[in-house]
Amino acid sequence: MTAQTEQRVRHRRKVTKRRAVIAGVSALGITGAALVATTSLLSTAGAATSWPTENGSRPVSKTIPVSGTYDGRLARFYGTGDLGGSGQEEGQDPIFELADGAVLKNVIIGSPAADGVHCKGSCTLQNVWWLDVGEDAATFKGKSSSAVYTVHGGGAKNADDKVLQFNGAGKLVVTRFQVENFGKLVRSCGNCSTQFKRTIIINDVDVTAPGKSIVGINSNYGDTAALRKIRIHGDSGKKIKTCTRFEGNSSGKEPKELGSGPDGTSCKFSSSDITYQ
Repeated sequence: MTAQTEQRVRHRRKVTKRRAVIAGVSALGITGAALVATTSLLSTAGAATSWPTENGSRPVSKTIPVSGTYDGRLARFYGTGDLGGSGQEEGQDPIFELADGAVLKNVIIGSPAADGVHCKGSCTLQNVWWLDVGEDAATFKGKSSSAVYTVHGGGAKNADDKVLQFNGAGKLVVTRFQVENFGKLVRSCGNCSTQFKRTIIINDVDVTAPGKSIVGINSNYGDTAALRKIRIHGDSGKKIKTCTRFEGNSSGKEPKELGSGPDGTSCKFSSSDITYQ
């Protein structure tokens, strides 16, 4: 087979494969913004290069309660009135509040973002994007040790401090997420009045500098964090801490930092799980 003939064969294969994918998606009734959201979820996380295009915008003056599944179809939601804040003041209300077991998907949260998303129990955030994090992007508040909070796809940028705030009990799983210009990607609450043992898993995530740390946990409460396939971009000096251990408290005092990096007990990963690009 000549090189020219082989090239034509490869081209036909690509076209055939592309048509098959499009036909399959059409058969599922996925079109427009939903198709963008679906392909975004199927692709591997990138270095903050695949932020979605909004499909319209919606001002939110009162927290939107979610039970069941809420599909935002990639509209941009932003706070107005009482939700018009974008600072770091504690106690702000969220744009979305999810009941136990709720799913929020295909949402862009713009600015002002207020306190982003609150999960009152187990929840799933699927393909949710924060363009300018306010107080926190999402806060997880479930009280059950069996609660599972899943963040799959999506991303966040421009967070002065925390992106994902873990105040409750249970397990937080973050996969195929991207974050840039941030303080901490995940923080187990260091000084909540009620403390819990928390489990954190971060897998297949892109982190773009500047940033302070990927995850902070309270080793004295038995917290653990497992990191896998973490790609750090633009941090040749390795200033972003990977996993930071704190001595948490329930008195409201600033927690004491104990150390950072893998230790095999609280911070469970190896150097091969972190790559610098």
